[in-house]
Amino acid sequence: MAHAPSAASGTSASRHSASRQPSATAIVGLQWGDEGKGKIVDALASRFDIVARYNGGANAGHSVVVGGERFALHLIPAGILHKGKPAVVGCGTVIDPDWILKEIDGLIARGIDCSNLMISDRAHVVMPWHKHEDELREKWLAAKSVEPIGTTKRGIGPCYADKVQRGTAIRIGDLLRPEQLATKLATTAPFKTAVLSAMAQGGDTSAFHYDQAELLKHAAMWASRLKPYITDTSGFLLDQIDTGKTVLLEGANATLLDVDHGTYPYVTSSTTCSLGAPTGTGIPLSSVGAILGVMKAYSTRVGGGVMPTELIATEADRTLADKIRTRGREFGTTTGRPRRVGWLDLVAVRYSVRLNGCTGLCVMLLDVLEGIDTLRICTGYRDASGKDVPFVPDANWLSNVQPVFRDVPGWHGDISGARTMAELPAGARAYLDLVEEFLGVPVAMVSIGPGREQLIHC
Repeated sequence: MAHAPSAASGTSASRHSASRQPSATAIVGLQWGDEGKGKIVDALASRFDIVARYNGGANAGHSVVVGGERFALHLIPAGILHKGKPAVVGCGTVIDPDWILKEIDGLIARGIDCSNLMISDRAHVVMPWHKHEDELREKWLAAKSVEPIGTTKRGIGPCYADKVQRGTAIRIGDLLRPEQLATKLATTAPFKTAVLSAMAQGGDTSAFHYDQAELLKHAAMWASRLKPYITDTSGFLLDQIDTGKTVLLEGANATLLDVDHGTYPYVTSSTTCSLGAPTGTGIPLSSVGAILGVMKAYSTRVGGGVMPTELIATEADRTLADKIRTRGREFGTTTGRPRRVGWLDLVAVRYSVRLNGCTGLCVMLLDVLEGIDTLRICTGYRDASGKDVPFVPDANWLSNVQPVFRDVPGWHGDISGARTMAELPAGARAYLDLVEEFLGVPVAMVSIGPGREQLIHC
């Protein structure tokens, strides 16, 4: 078992020092999301000078329990729960201003200081038409008897699409330039009205008539309230790294949902793996040293797409899935949707570990598996002919593989009070040993309950 990384410090204050050690650690999810990354960020934040979020939008949700209080964070990094710690929302994110304001207000109402929140002026704005388009696309697929992607309908994908298409994109910094914003809205609002009205195919199109004056008025409110937080976060991070400060990079969603490297097309619209951390924050790749991969002790997924180990085939499977779902509170932080549940798929996780270059593992929700006599772990895939095949991040490929399971004994007894590996039952330790051996990366932390204190540092 490995020790969790501590914050590295620079070897020289020189702005151009080539000998400086990597000063950033990335936290990434290794499955289909909801692994518990927020808890790991919260656990490590005190060891770092800055916490920075590098991708995604309000479609992601991190739950952190502090002193018995549960905090659900969607856009704001979990580091905000550490007073005085700069919490950066990087340029690789997409931001719904109404949502982040709601989140800020909610945190302040609960006594959380948000004065150190920093929002990139280069992050893109989720506009009303992005949410409408998201919903229309999902309805279109369903109407054509095609499995919808299963988005949260928060406008994330359409916003990222506009970012790439450029001509109709609006960035957070534009909110502070009303004349320039007015020009953009004069072009974009009529265009979106025409496109979305056509997509609605003769249905009620009143929602798609975007009043430019109302939009400018609303944007002025956004600008007024968000102005204290908006800044060049990349410049800030580069300056801080040059002076030896350390950064904890917080990823949203997870590797198997990566737009390039996930189980396409049932993925999100950003780079969710460690490869997205430098571009999503604007720091050099060489700054990233340790990479901690966060995984559940079992598998879950929300939305469409294949999950080879899903517990769905028999009534007994579905009953067990319900039991795990209830114990693990497997309902979306953002949407409340029940998550699909399956056995741990180490073949898929190994792919993620290799892609991310993980230096350590964080195994979450181990306590949820207590009391199950026999646990199953997927250690291989086979095709219809019985031939062993690899993991390929493609939905069509995965829909044709059969998981090869290894059965291992479970354990009984409440483990939520354990604080060392030695206090875990033999079955739980053997389960972790198998994970570590198969993945070839040491386990750094094990979560055995929702509380901040229920985390074993190995």
